[in-house]
Amino acid sequence: MNAHQNLLTDDHLRAQVKLLGTLLGQVLLQFAGEDVFDMVETLRRGFAELQQQEDQQRRTELMGLIDAMPAAKVELVLRAFSSYFMLVNVAEESFAHRNRRRMLSHGMPLWEGSFDHALADLKAQGMPVSTLQEMVNRLHFAPVFTAHPTEARRRAVMEGMRRVFLLCDQLYSPTLGVNDQRELEAQLVAEIQVMWRTDELRSVKLEVRDEVRNGLYYVRQSLFEAVPKAYYYFEKALRKHYGVNGDGASPIRVPSFIRFGSWIGGDRDGNPFVTADVTEWTVHTQMEAALDEYRARVLELRQTLTHSSGWCTPSAAFIERLSEYEAEFGEQVFRGTAVQIYSREPYRRMAAIMLARLDANLSYVHQCLADVPSFIPHLAYQNAAAFLDDLYLVRDSLIGHGDRIIAMQDLQALIRLVESFGFHLLQLDIRQESTVHTRTVAAVMQQIDPDFDYLGADETERMTRLAAWIGHIDPIEVDDAALTDEAREALAVFRRMAKLQDEVGDEVFGAYVISMTHSASHVMEVMLLARLVGLCGHSAGDWFCRILVAPLFETVDDLQRSQAILDQLLSNKVYRALVAANGNRQEVMLGYSDSCKDGGILASNWNLYQAQLSIIALTRQYDVECRLFHGRGGTVGRGGGPTYDAILSQPPGTVNGEIKFTEQGEMLYYKYGKPEIANYEIGMGVTGLMKASATALAHSEVRYPQDYLDWMRDIAAAGETAYRALIGMPGFIDYFYESTPVTEIGLLNIGSRPSHRKKADRSLGSIRAIPWVFGWAQSRHTLPAWYGIGNALKGFIDSRPDGLVQLQAMHREWPFFRGLLSNVQMSLTKADLEIAEEYARLCEHPNTMTIYRTIADEFALTVATVKQVAQIGALLEDNPMLSRSLSRRRPYIDPINHIQVRMLKRYRSESVSESEQVTWLTPLKRSINAIAAGMRNTG
Repeated sequence: MNAHQNLLTDDHLRAQVKLLGTLLGQVLLQFAGEDVFDMVETLRRGFAELQQQEDQQRRTELMGLIDAMPAAKVELVLRAFSSYFMLVNVAEESFAHRNRRRMLSHGMPLWEGSFDHALADLKAQGMPVSTLQEMVNRLHFAPVFTAHPTEARRRAVMEGMRRVFLLCDQLYSPTLGVNDQRELEAQLVAEIQVMWRTDELRSVKLEVRDEVRNGLYYVRQSLFEAVPKAYYYFEKALRKHYGVNGDGASPIRVPSFIRFGSWIGGDRDGNPFVTADVTEWTVHTQMEAALDEYRARVLELRQTLTHSSGWCTPSAAFIERLSEYEAEFGEQVFRGTAVQIYSREPYRRMAAIMLARLDANLSYVHQCLADVPSFIPHLAYQNAAAFLDDLYLVRDSLIGHGDRIIAMQDLQALIRLVESFGFHLLQLDIRQESTVHTRTVAAVMQQIDPDFDYLGADETERMTRLAAWIGHIDPIEVDDAALTDEAREALAVFRRMAKLQDEVGDEVFGAYVISMTHSASHVMEVMLLARLVGLCGHSAGDWFCRILVAPLFETVDDLQRSQAILDQLLSNKVYRALVAANGNRQEVMLGYSDSCKDGGILASNWNLYQAQLSIIALTRQYDVECRLFHGRGGTVGRGGGPTYDAILSQPPGTVNGEIKFTEQGEMLYYKYGKPEIANYEIGMGVTGLMKASATALAHSEVRYPQDYLDWMRDIAAAGETAYRALIGMPGFIDYFYESTPVTEIGLLNIGSRPSHRKKADRSLGSIRAIPWVFGWAQSRHTLPAWYGIGNALKGFIDSRPDGLVQLQAMHREWPFFRGLLSNVQMSLTKADLEIAEEYARLCEHPNTMTIYRTIADEFALTVATVKQVAQIGALLEDNPMLSRSLSRRRPYIDPINHIQVRMLKRYRSESVSESEQVTWLTPLKRSINAIAAGMRNTG
């Protein structure tokens, strides 16, 4: 039998989508009524037919139906469409997961990006064990969760969709009988009914603490299961392709290199609600989640490691540790009748002590969260390393008496978790905007150096004075009462960081990220504030540094100046000494969102590419290890796209075994909402990292022709010129605000951070990059992801005889360019310029239609040139699964857009009474949610 006959086909997926749609229809008929059901079907069928063939009379009829619907009916219709999208998303996830399972169970060749495929490739390329071990030792894979002002999903809805996913998965079982099928369908109807009864909109605006809890949902729901499994599959593939030692272990040791981070509760840039108190609460809440998980797993070990001392001989080191613990903690742990419990079961006795120690740690954390005076009990573990030491001792003892197979199951999974998450769980990055530090340092200088006018000084003077004060050996006293509120809070954050590092360990924090870094002094200001609270400075004649500062370069201009700024920093003796004292490491963050908003997709991508090359080259000159931190968003306009492809398209020599990147908004749900999918995504990311690092670590240079770099420079410049011409058109800012629902997005209770930097400021500078992308996506322009590409490519083709052939070769041979055009195809497919025109007509500026026609012409040109260069007849031709997924959604998304346009018109109308305006607000919010769910990305 052909191996591929074991795989499910698109027919299976279509059948499941049809089943879910039918069951949803039954629920609609029962709870929304026949009238709503008929309207949903009429709109769905009608717009599906229009997609196949335009019929102006039919379109007018459908628009008339939409116009005639009252607000209450509109709301029900939108909920129906939104429910359908959620179910289709689950069906697609279940289908993909089941096929991956089939590949594994039938011993078929696995997908590109699997550990098996990646290690087979490395083995085939002749990579020896020693080189592979060197590469694995360097690996550092760090996704960072961020709060997202456009992510709208409630936990109750996510949990419901999880249950639907598990039921859908069972429907694919080959042993399913007729009665089983009916039972599963009845359970599905029940879940869909619950979904219909559950409000997907939030009734109150999220607070930061809610966002933290949302982030922890993904850890509890998925990562605690997925992370150990990722290591398991990695080691399994290593054994398959590189053999095993005499004891059955792989000759290559895999350290725990997966480190999840978070900005939630640490990112205070533009969010006044993230205070020092909130950050401390976040750290303790994360600790509680980690300790709860470890406690549950140690409890399991106590139930399963029932070895009797009569039937095995634990190691001498284990027996010695157990005796020490019994002497030190025995009276607290084994009281009264429990004195002799597990007396002949040494591993259960050890587990009981470990459990009591974790309980003591939890007790301390609970006191901190209750905000009562707290101290760490003697029984508690001092840190995660001490807990790990006990786990290693148990594992090694089990292996010592022939129980490796037992040691490498649940115990090894727990060890992987503790190695990856420690007691802190997610490494918390702190982020603040540079001008806050500048004002804070100015306020501090007024006290410690009153004759120096910091704000009036130039960059050279600032750097000299900052270096002098950072290197100051004597204590520096600052009177908080004399500071401004802003400066007092900024300094409080640093004090809290120092306190929490002492309490939890240095690993509790990742990087201190400085957004809008425009100069070297912006980094030195943070170092001075850290110096004031003892996070860096001199001790006994030596430098020390316990804070990793990461400048964030996010505008096109900043990206172009990033090398010069870092050069100025690393050539500064004080800063270089601090870097050396902190492991000789420098982290640099690159912003995809603002650079795209600032200069367009081509300028953003090219300047990011160039910046990475120049930053890595510079840090090598200074012999400093540099880790690049990629501030990617969910959408292409914010650096989004598949992680595997994104890593492979990084400039040669810039990855070197380490990558850190943000995971934002709806991408958290789609990548980490279910453990099965989280395991797949982690695997794809790690193998992409390995593949991108392999050439550098094999000491072979990958170089793309200089022509490609020169051509890309010219293409990016032309794209930026076209983009800046568009955003500079008279009325363009009004066009954005009025032809997208960006103002109404701000009314959704979906994030603690404001969508604008400044209240009531209608300007490109004020709007944040996320709602900028979200607004264009809602109105089906998807403009940030493609505008300027058509103009730039056509200009290149027309300017040289072999222009098209040259671009086609560049597309074939250069992953960066191929990845760019691949992502652009997805955004072009999601756009619909006929629907965008309806939104455009909401704008009252006299230049509106000129702007719209400029956008529409560039869209048509971009589609045509991308197809030419990629040598395809239709967009997404080389990704049929994604193409089918998007076309499945079109008949449902299109009517929602038409409905949304009508509602925006009514909601914004000055002739509508306030009470009537309120009736349209909730359905309008639902339309925003529904389109986001249908398009599977927001900002």
